[in-house]
This record gives sequence, C-alpha cells and structure tokens, in this order.
Amino acid sequence: MDGLEGLPVFVRTVREGSFSAAARALDLTPSAVSKQIGRLEDRLAVRLFNRTTRRLSLTEEGAAFYERASRALADLEDAAAAVSSLRATPRGRLRVSLPTGFGILHMMPVLPEFLARYPELAVDVDVNDRFVNLVEEGFDVGLRIGDLEDSSLIGRRLATNRRVIAAAPHYLHAKGAPGRIGELTDHNCLVYTYRAQRHDWHVVDDSGHETMVTVSGNLETNNPMILRESALAGIGLVLLPLWLIGPDLKAGRLVQVLPQYHGPDSAIRVVYPPGRHLSARVRCFVDFLVERFAE
Repeated sequence: MDGLEGLPVFVRTVREGSFSAAARALDLTPSAVSKQIGRLEDRLAVRLFNRTTRRLSLTEEGAAFYERASRALADLEDAAAAVSSLRATPRGRLRVSLPTGFGILHMMPVLPEFLARYPELAVDVDVNDRFVNLVEEGFDVGLRIGDLEDSSLIGRRLATNRRVIAAAPHYLHAKGAPGRIGELTDHNCLVYTYRAQRHDWHVVDDSGHETMVTVSGNLETNNPMILRESALAGIGLVLLPLWLIGPDLKAGRLVQVLPQYHGPDSAIRVVYPPGRHLSARVRCFVDFLVERFAE
C-alpha cells in the first residue's frame, strides 16, 4: 500500500473536477493535492489525468482506476461504519441522483420528513434526466424509472410506472379525438427525446397485445414536465406516466385518449451500487422510500 495514501485525494479530485476544488474540499493546498496525485501516478507508473490550462480530464487508465478506487474507498467507509456508531446513527453526506420530473414532484415533498428523521445526515441531490452512472460519478443511491439495464446495481421496487396517451380538451375539440391507434399519425404528437426510438410509441391494449405506431410532431424535448405543460396548452398529444399527469386527468385538465391502450408497464426503483456492507445512510434512505411509496 506504500504510495497509495493519495487514493482519497485522487477520488476527491475526480469528483470535484479540479485540483483547486479538491484542495478546498480537503482543506489542503493545490500544490499538496498535485504532489499526492504525482506520487500516486509514479507508484502506478501511469498518467491518471490529462492536464491543460483550462481542463482536467481522466485518461483511460485513470477512468478505470477511479472506478475501482471509488469502490474500494466506499467499502472502507462502510467497513468502518459497520464497527462504529454510524451503524446506529446515520450521519454524513448522502449523494442522490433523481430524474427531473419524479424527483421534483414526488421526492422533494418527502425530503423534509427524511431530513427531520435523520438530522445528522446531509443530502446532496442531483436532478437530471440523462443516464447517470452511479459508481463512476460517486453517487450513493439513485432512482431508475423503466428497465434496469445495469444489472450490477441493486434495486428495490417502489411503484409501477404506467404511461397513457393524453391531450387537452380544447386540442381534442379542435382536432378531434383519434378513434384507432393508427390515427395517431394524423395528430401532433409531442416527443420525449431521452427514450430510445423516440418517435415509436409502443402501447399495449386491454388484451395484452402490443402495438407500435410511429408518430411525429412540432415539439421534442428531454424534459417530461415540458411535455406536460405543452399538452396542457393544447399543443398536441403526449405519452406520459400517470405519476406526472394523473392529477391533470382527475381534474379534467387533460383527457386520456384511446383509454384501452397504455405503454408497457415498468417499475420505479431505488437503486444503489453493490457492496458487502450497506452503509447506514443508504439503508435508511432506501427503507424510508419503500415505506413512503408503499402508501
């Protein structure tokens, strides 16, 4: 292990994005951070960072080393927590990755209760609809909606994710409501760009038969909340989850179109990287979400 004492400094530098930011976080000088990284590179006989005057980025070797180093440090932290009062009293910082719409509408309202229950925890919430690699980006826990493509993650199911076709009443009054699934091609369909094959709407009927229709429209976005607002404004039809537009359907602001069809059901899960020891801060957060969303 001689020469690897710079491991925590290396991991923090990757997460902070620069030597100076890591130095501030670790209460060190930038030169001290640079020296520890240099000694670590000498010990490993590889260059971990590409350094320019404007940007610091990982080399291929650095990226591979970071993935294993961050896991090793997390295991050490969890091992220490297993033999300390941290197991009984969750404390420290919890980094959480959330999808935008679900995070804002359903997670943030329950966060104050969680923080009140665990006053020694601090939560760092990142809200983003792009794919987030929890391990590489240093997150403790995240939320996944849809198929769990990364089988290395451990997941707990929170709820069912069902998507339905909907539009505003005044759009349907002006354009007419489609009577068959194939008539969606005659309508302005608003598209969510983060889905694979974004223009292909896959739906299932009451008998379980799956159909695909290729749609088009004058608005595409990577944010489902923008799609909701656009549908409310009467711009066109959307295929959106009930957790997002359920209240609008109940209030009549939106109307379900072709109600015999819905998107294939998937799951909403809380996920976290595998490890021999599950830290108290992750465990209490996962248990809290399972408890709240079971209602």
